[in-house]
Order: sequence, then C-alpha cells, then structure tokens
Amino acid sequence: MDERLTQYEEKMIKSVEALDSEYASIRAGRANPHILDKLKVDYYGTPTPFQQVANISVPEARMIQIQPWEASLIKEIEKAILNSDLGLTPNNDGKVVRLMFPELTEDRRKELVKDVKKKAENAKVAVRNIRRDANDAFKKMSKEISEDETKMLESEIQKLTDKYVAEIDEAMENKSKEIMTV
Repeated sequence: MDERLTQYEEKMIKSVEALDSEYASIRAGRANPHILDKLKVDYYGTPTPFQQVANISVPEARMIQIQPWEASLIKEIEKAILNSDLGLTPNNDGKVVRLMFPELTEDRRKELVKDVKKKAENAKVAVRNIRRDANDAFKKMSKEISEDETKMLESEIQKLTDKYVAEIDEAMENKSKEIMTV
C-alpha cells in the first residue's frame, strides 16, 4: 500500500476501534465487565481503574461481582458506581460488591439501538472526514504528482472509506442484534 495512504488508514482504524470501545460500554441486559472499563476508584487519592484494585467476575448472566483486594475500597467502589452513568445500584456483603442487571424493557432496548445507530453514524462521519482530509492533501500535492496518480490515490482512499464504513455497519448490526435478543 502507498505510504501516503497509511496515515489515513490508521486514523480510520482508530475511528472503528473507538466505536468498538463505546459499544463495549453499552449494556445489553447481560453482565459485561467492560462497562466498568471507564470507571475509576479513588485509591489513596489517585483515580485508579477498577481492574487494578479488584477482581472482576461474572458469576451469573446478569451479575457482575467486584472483589476488591482491600476491604477498605468497598465504599469507594460503591461511590464510583453510584456516581457513574451506569444506572446500577451496588450491593455489598462487606467483602464483595455485586451489580445486578435488570432485564431490559422493550422500550429501553429500542432506545439503546437508537444510541448504537447514532454512535455508528458519528463514526462514519469521522471516517468520511478523514477521506476528505486525504483528498484535500492529495489535491495540494498535484504540483508534485501527476493527475493520474492523484486520481489513483483518491480511488484508493475511497476503497478504504468503503471498507471501514462497512465494518462500522457490521458492528452496528451485531450490537443492535445483541441488544434486541431477549
């Protein structure tokens, strides 16, 4: 592949990866430990990811169990969950924090699918903006490269755009299906 295209392809890949990580944090009625990835707990004054201070497991389909390595962290973990936008209420027995996932209603599922589609559309816009930037850069190079070469680069960047837009569509379909599956 032309090294002039590589930097734009890397940006497109990052857009798709950003979408994937956003999708990982959307809960679909089943317990997914990745919804905790963005949360941080106050560990001796330092915001620290949950994974670094506790063991996170999924003992049942609709429960996440968080077992802190220090019992003193239970209150901080509960506070971080309550202050987040997860909409879950933590329960603890003094040793372990449990998060129960209620069954999603049909309306809530439809809302989540709309959100999934909106995030996918934003990712597609990002990929198209990268294509536009690339085409602008190729046009500026027209003094150094031939018109045929410019057309070839524009054609290649379009192929990359189509490829990553298709990946975004596929991710959106998969996530929507996951959410609507009861």
